[in-house]
Amino acid sequence: MKNFSEVVGWGGTFLIVLAYFLNTFGFISVEGIAYPIINLLGAVFLGFSVAQKKAWAATALQVVWSIIAIVSLVGMFFKGFF
Repeated sequence: MKNFSEVVGWGGTFLIVLAYFLNTFGFISVEGIAYPIINLLGAVFLGFSVAQKKAWAATALQVVWSIIAIVSLVGMFFKGFF
């Protein structure tokens, strides 16, 4: 399980950095759906990994990061209906 957790954690780290990179260099916008989805997946993956290690401060950060991404996605969903 430790190796799986490490791979998932590195995948999450990659996704979060990828979202930042893509946004910074204009490939995606924070107003588009790709940015919060990539951030959400990255936060969930990295959160899983740090929770396995009982790194609670890092886990809390990833929970908050995930909530922000979810709220952003929900806002985008409802914005399309109004």
